Amino acid sequence: MTAPLSYPFPWTPPMEIPDALRGLRDQAAVTVTLPSGDRALMVTRYADVRALFADHRLSRNISRRQRPDVARISADNELFADPEINPDPPDHIRVRGLVTRAFTARRVEALRPVAQGVCDELIAAMKAGTRPTDLNEAFAYPLPIRVICRLLGVPLEDRDRFRYLVDGFLSVTKLPVEEMQRCREGLWQYLGELIDSKREQPGDDLVSGLIKARDEDNNRLSEHELRFWTQGLLIAGYVTTASQIGASTAVLLHHRELVEEIQADWSLVPSAVEELLRTQIMGSSVGTLRYAVEDIPLSDGTVIAKGTSVLLSEESANMDEEVFPEPFRLDIRRTDNHHMTFGAGLHYCAGAALARMELQVATRSLLEQLPDLRLAVPGDRLPRGLGGFTEGFTEIPVTW
Repeated sequence: MTAPLSYPFPWTPPMEIPDALRGLRDQAAVTVTLPSGDRALMVTRYADVRALFADHRLSRNISRRQRPDVARISADNELFADPEINPDPPDHIRVRGLVTRAFTARRVEALRPVAQGVCDELIAAMKAGTRPTDLNEAFAYPLPIRVICRLLGVPLEDRDRFRYLVDGFLSVTKLPVEEMQRCREGLWQYLGELIDSKREQPGDDLVSGLIKARDEDNNRLSEHELRFWTQGLLIAGYVTTASQIGASTAVLLHHRELVEEIQADWSLVPSAVEELLRTQIMGSSVGTLRYAVEDIPLSDGTVIAKGTSVLLSEESANMDEEVFPEPFRLDIRRTDNHHMTFGAGLHYCAGAALARMELQVATRSLLEQLPDLRLAVPGDRLPRGLGGFTEGFTEIPVTW
């Protein structure tokens, strides 16, 4: 019997797609050991992963209070498992309908000038500052924080506090248990304070809209759900996008010929963004942990047994040779690129359009306004963030 693979996979080589993803799709599913030490079955093939995202036989309810045998992502942090929240239909459909209103194409496009203005300000500050500078701190993290704060109505002066609390909330093995717990409790308290302030002074923002739905129709959103989903939106709108902006820019700068190709044809920005989303997935797939409530057959005849903890591997699906020709080659001209980075079906990321817009604006702004932007250290020396929910680079020194 083959020993379980340790997951998340190491980023080796550092600037490339992990070697551990090669050949993984020879089997429809492989057993992996999670950071908690628990085991799960990882589904590897694109068709299976896509189908299972919409399969009612897989539950997102991974609370150990309700399912004592479910695998844990972290031994110390339940992350998004909440015994008071039912993340499956019909409750999920009811809440998702409220949330997705914020991310219509029209509303996202209305935020494009906001994102562009933030990019312009941040780049101007970079030009006026010292070199080299850390791209994460100067650009990749401030951009999505400002945009999501604008969308949700979070005061900008709270962003440093918010960032600290979120980073602690998303710790898998990175922080001591006590600090992680302080951050979880502090974030929950902060959200309560935010909701209270919005009740007193509502605005034209998503949190005020969710509060209105909760207060005017108690059957649509409970107080706990209101705080839980506000938390989820803040986290999803900030940390994953920030990590992707930094990682994708670093990879482009590592491959200077790709930068020059984009600078010669700005119409390549959207396809470049999609290819970088496919190959530099924002984090590991630990967020796709599911629980099988029935037996489920896969494409090769493998059966996921009832009671199994299951990971839907977006990064393995993105490397499926049956779907993506030469999947391990970074091809910024790839057009048929239906990657799985944002999930699929009912659980497709509600904020995908917002993330795409920010990534497009960020990529063009950096390469156009700082045409000589380059890494200040060799790309293979950039440190990856380990032990957290996302695995982007913790520091990206750049100059120009």
